[in-house]
Amino acid sequence: MPNTLVQFRTEETVRIKAIDICERLGIDLPTYLRMCVSRLVQENGIPFSMKLNKESENRGLAAMKAASRIAFENGISEMTLNEINAEISAARE
Repeated sequence: MPNTLVQFRTEETVRIKAIDICERLGIDLPTYLRMCVSRLVQENGIPFSMKLNKESENRGLAAMKAASRIAFENGISEMTLNEINAEISAARE
């Protein structure tokens, strides 16, 4: 099915805030808009809520940051993929 262009106007400050929220959720604005339209049609209504918590980050992002911090504290944040796979193999034996 061919794609079509959908355009609309919004205030620049609103657009900038929307881009910032999407980036903090790990997506870009066009992706978010495609998600909204697709799900709107699938559900025949607004089917979901994506909000940032009071700490201004979602739980997945917070978990990734915690994992990065733990890896850094344990001196393993610079491991290569081969080193990681070797550690996993050794742990499984």
